[in-house]
Amino acid sequence: MKYGYLAILALTVVFSCGPYSFSGSTLGDIESVYVPVLANETIEYGLGEELTTKLTDRFVSDNSLKVVGRDDADAVISGKVISYNRSSYTYNKEDQVQEYKVDVSVSVKFAKSDGSLIWQEEELSAYGVFSAEDETEEEGKSKALEKLAEIIVNRAVRDW
Repeated sequence: MKYGYLAILALTVVFSCGPYSFSGSTLGDIESVYVPVLANETIEYGLGEELTTKLTDRFVSDNSLKVVGRDDADAVISGKVISYNRSSYTYNKEDQVQEYKVDVSVSVKFAKSDGSLIWQEEELSAYGVFSAEDETEEEGKSKALEKLAEIIVNRAVRDW
């Protein structure tokens, strides 16, 4: 009888741990994604292309979805950069700007390749801060776009 309980306990432990996954969520039948160049509705040059590159790099490093061409993709991330703004962020005692903040907003859609919508955000925003003394606006912009890419990829592979 003692060995019967022990066997049942061992089987319970083995079978309860078997189907567990360490990934953030199940993606169902979606294993690959196509990321076309995002449109840019701002006057800031190159935002769509730079965000597309950061998105692609983030998907590759995340390794949850394989980045492929349109014809081979199970899903598509599409969208457009809708706003870009640089503003003063912090000041020193002499009332001079110490840091600037770059805000970038996008409209983004994640859909299956058959067109069925998985999720959509009309305005998703992120910002990057850069030092007025030893950094450039490009660095602030890059930080903001990196955050946006992270948010979009996390939402695509974990939140639905």
